[in-house]
Amino acid sequence: MPRKKKTETKSEEKVKEETNEEKKDEKKEKKKEIKLLIPLEDYIGCSVHIGTRVITPTMRKYVYRRKADGLAVINTTMINEKIKVAADFISQYDPKDIIIVCKRESGWKPVETFSEITGIRAFTKKYPAGIITNPDLEDFFEPKLLFIVDPWPDKNALNDAVKIHIPIVALCDTNNNTNYIDIVVPCNNKTNKSISLLMYLLAKLYTKNRKIKAKINKDDFYRIENNNFKRPVKVKEGV
Repeated sequence: MPRKKKTETKSEEKVKEETNEEKKDEKKEKKKEIKLLIPLEDYIGCSVHIGTRVITPTMRKYVYRRKADGLAVINTTMINEKIKVAADFISQYDPKDIIIVCKRESGWKPVETFSEITGIRAFTKKYPAGIITNPDLEDFFEPKLLFIVDPWPDKNALNDAVKIHIPIVALCDTNNNTNYIDIVVPCNNKTNKSISLLMYLLAKLYTKNRKIKAKINKDDFYRIENNNFKRPVKVKEGV
């Protein structure tokens, strides 16, 4: 009888070992599947995943949960994947065939930096009415793709793109209506930190896919509020 018990114990140990190995393999596979462009901490640190208290029906599928204060939390894995999808889609077009539009002030600096690096034409502050729909205008041109930072403030550019039947890529927050948008990047499209990180990643992927030689510094995308800003001095405790 004692020998039988030992045999059963060994077989049980083998089963446990095999089960543990299978679990390890599953974890490895999951890690391979979810390959983030940057560390998760960077997404969280820039609040890319924090939406608004309003969730439209078309944005609901990207929302992971609500915070205690009612703000929506966007799934970071979906943000990451959609950035890659958008970058691959935009990369099919030459820089001269794309325009990016951003009326929101917090996005001016990152969009202008994105434009300088990629060569994509940018309109910040104000989008010139009819520039892509009215051939009689002196500065009229015909883009093949529109990229907007927010469908609501950039609605004039969105409507023009719909009129001329060109695809639209947009950064969309939880309160956005995604009608007529071909590629949605779910994200916080309100704050400078979030927009800057997104523009940095998209510029990096676009230049890589298009084999454009460019020096890309993440810090160049962020807005400097005060040129005279001095970094605070750390004071030791007890001093």
